[in-house]
Amino acid sequence: MIDLIQKRLADHNPSGPLDEENALKEIVQEIILFALWRAAFFEVAAFQGGTSLRILYGMSRFSEDIDFILREPNPEFQWRPHLENIAETCEEFGIAPQVLDKQRMDSNVKAALIKDTSVANQLDLRFYDQKPGKKLTIKLEIDTNPPTGSDFEYTYLSFPVDYEVRHQNLSSNFALKMHALLCRPYLKGRDWYDFNWYIAQGITPKIELLKNALLQYGPWQGQDVNVDRAWLVNALRDKMTSIDWQEAAADVERFLKPIEQKSLKLWSERFYLHKLERLNELLGGK
Repeated sequence: MIDLIQKRLADHNPSGPLDEENALKEIVQEIILFALWRAAFFEVAAFQGGTSLRILYGMSRFSEDIDFILREPNPEFQWRPHLENIAETCEEFGIAPQVLDKQRMDSNVKAALIKDTSVANQLDLRFYDQKPGKKLTIKLEIDTNPPTGSDFEYTYLSFPVDYEVRHQNLSSNFALKMHALLCRPYLKGRDWYDFNWYIAQGITPKIELLKNALLQYGPWQGQDVNVDRAWLVNALRDKMTSIDWQEAAADVERFLKPIEQKSLKLWSERFYLHKLERLNELLGGK
């Protein structure tokens, strides 16, 4: 099975050590998704977030976390049985991961960590620095109390073998990304990279889901907010004028291939206000 991973890595054709490490993480992410499907995880949950855009739709940037939401709220959700399934499946592929349940009982978003030192040591790597004890780390997060209003689709993947993933559709995924852009208490440049990607694809956020999310968590929680095109455009404009775009670009740079990194020099208030004009047009504004 390790030969299958080696071939998958060759298909990525990494150009340097960071690119190779990102590709290796993505391969393990795909094996984790397969393991979750085998364990019927997608009967109760759905794949979402930036990693879903990368794996399902071919977005350029790599990602280190795998995000999910439950289809129905369940505060009793536990990662532990799913982590056992992930470990068993990984072992079939010659990977011996350390799985850690990091969830806090007082949090709606429950996390787990997958750490591995075994897979890199078994592969013929051109760039990756195989220092003893160096670990690939992948974080899994799931929202156990998601806002109502998501729409879901199914996609069939073929690595490591054929399997099926339930995931948010693009409009719903964009709505929750928009919520993160407006409400996340810290700057994450990867959010703004994904914003650009959605605009380039001509995708608009599902406004109903965005409103439900805004009323559930963030500075507008519990308020009677009229979330429509005009409100959203104004809220995003206020956000864009408050951001350190150089800091935002630095956050995302390591997840991009070298050919795309130069475009980060464009990131500025002017650049993003131009993107906002395009979103306004997509939403039916003038």
